[in-house]
Amino acid sequence: MANNNQSKDLAYYMALPYTIQIRFMNDESGQYFYASVAELDGCQSSGQTYSEAYESVREAMEGHLSVKLEFGDPIPEPVGEDQFSGKFNIRVPKSLHRQLSERAAAENVSLNQYCLYKLSK
Repeated sequence: MANNNQSKDLAYYMALPYTIQIRFMNDESGQYFYASVAELDGCQSSGQTYSEAYESVREAMEGHLSVKLEFGDPIPEPVGEDQFSGKFNIRVPKSLHRQLSERAAAENVSLNQYCLYKLSK
């Protein structure tokens, strides 16, 4: 099978800033740290310590990416900050638009600033 990632090898992908999420778990399996890679569906691992979970998920990434490369499967790359404009449009009911506008006016700020404040909470 042809490799769609001919010029991109394992080292290339391992050097990318993938989003590794590590959470402390306390469930029926006991207490441990669960690690996953947001962009690589199914790439996950765990460890007894935070560091162990990190190292373990990096090993899982190597295996995950190696298999994808071997079979020529597409590999998602992390999304960079430069790919976001900082703008998005949202439609809201007229009543909510009025409420937000009134609250922004009461705070003596723009509707945009008020919404930004509410979204960042």
